[in-house]
Amino acid sequence: MNQNKIRVRFAPSPTGPLHIGGVRTALYNYLFARNSGGKFILRIEDTDQTRFVPGAEEYIIESFKWCGIEFDEGVHIGGPFEPYRQSERKDIYKAYAEQLIASGNAYYAFDTPEELDALRLQYEAEKKTFVYNHEARKFLKNALVLSDAETKKLIESGAAYVIRFKNPEDEIIRMEDLIRGEVVVNTQVLDDKILFKSDGMPTYHLANVVDDHLMEISHVIRGEEWLPSMPLHILLYKAFGWEAPKFAHLPLLLKPDGKGKLSKRDGDRMGFPVFPLQWQDPKSGETSHGYREDGYFPDAFVNMLALLGWNPGDEREIFSLEELAKAFTIERVGKSGSRFDPEKAKWFNHQYLVKKEDAELAQLYIPFLIEKGISADLDYVTQVVKLVKERAHFVYEFWEQSDFFFRAPEVFDEQAVKKRWKQDSYDQIAELKELLSGIENFSSENTEEIVKKWLEEKGYGMGAVLNAFRLIIVGGLRGPHMFDIISLIGQEETLRRLEIGLHELGKKE
Repeated sequence: MNQNKIRVRFAPSPTGPLHIGGVRTALYNYLFARNSGGKFILRIEDTDQTRFVPGAEEYIIESFKWCGIEFDEGVHIGGPFEPYRQSERKDIYKAYAEQLIASGNAYYAFDTPEELDALRLQYEAEKKTFVYNHEARKFLKNALVLSDAETKKLIESGAAYVIRFKNPEDEIIRMEDLIRGEVVVNTQVLDDKILFKSDGMPTYHLANVVDDHLMEISHVIRGEEWLPSMPLHILLYKAFGWEAPKFAHLPLLLKPDGKGKLSKRDGDRMGFPVFPLQWQDPKSGETSHGYREDGYFPDAFVNMLALLGWNPGDEREIFSLEELAKAFTIERVGKSGSRFDPEKAKWFNHQYLVKKEDAELAQLYIPFLIEKGISADLDYVTQVVKLVKERAHFVYEFWEQSDFFFRAPEVFDEQAVKKRWKQDSYDQIAELKELLSGIENFSSENTEEIVKKWLEEKGYGMGAVLNAFRLIIVGGLRGPHMFDIISLIGQEETLRRLEIGLHELGKKE
């Protein structure tokens, strides 16, 4: 196939927030398209109007905008194959369903939901499972059993019906999956899926295949959960006489512990998001966390997702979106599920955080300071960020690493006081205060040199004095290099804190 004719799509249903598994599917489609010079399309599959959730489509579009994943065609930007929203294409599907009836590949079925439910209960009582398949269709209410006249009469009378696909009996289907290799299925195990519903709307199966054909989709890259639908879709292409696209079914994203697919419940239970953006359910009002609102950078989020199921073939872990597109191949997507690791997600964010310019991070940090009632100029905040960013995964964590740069401690950590404020601490810190008051050049390097020389001359333990010093300046035993801290807060503020600390902690009897 000509590389320029490669066309892939992401086709979500607007039934709620976008799971990160869906974002990964879209990302792999995007990377595949960019790697091959192809096109990437966003199509909204809203044929099931009963599950439609207001705001979900807008959420999907906003999520990809945040991620930096761009589409070449789609519901929000148009293109040569519009409309890209299935509910706006509903008039075209009936003709294709009728084409399948005319060719003997589909049939009208008039069984009511109540009649089918009763059959299911009857089968359950006999410890069997009811399946509308090649055997069951022989005794049910459909056009394969009824005469042409009876079928016509029912349709003309306005009787509710669906159109079902007529699976071949006892036929072996051999299919090629780009990730899993050959997949072999006997049609004996397949049920006759509904293609067209009584409400005038196609089901996912018919609309999906018709739209993929009409939009000239060359590769269908989708989640593993759609693998059971592959035989039906291959049979539909064959029934229409169309060339089928190539298929690739991606492995599942697995929960961090135990077995099974990653779910919202896992995120709620373990305290991490499973959606790219925050989502508020329009019915319940329940709000779910999003990676954006939880402080993740979009490029870190995308980098993390890319490596959940795909590997570059070497030890590299940090990739820009452009680098991912150059390196990505379907052949390096694994068959088995990928376990999601929330700590690894934080690690990725930390890698991106420390690489960012200090001034950019300071701009992001300032709103958090304003919330705390603190006003500080950009240059000062930038210098603070430079000292603490290695210790944080997220910008919002800067506060717990740097609060003492913006305000003096109001209380002193009790455990630290017990451990580090010794009998001779008061006299030593009083001496240190006197020493610091006489230093003209209060740079970190100069102050450190003078203080260390003084400690040596006095024979004081460096750890004992500097820990007591840190306790007074910071309020506890945390923070970056001590002399970097006092250089930044300045000589006057350092001496003021020492005065207060000596008064508060006093002499230890």
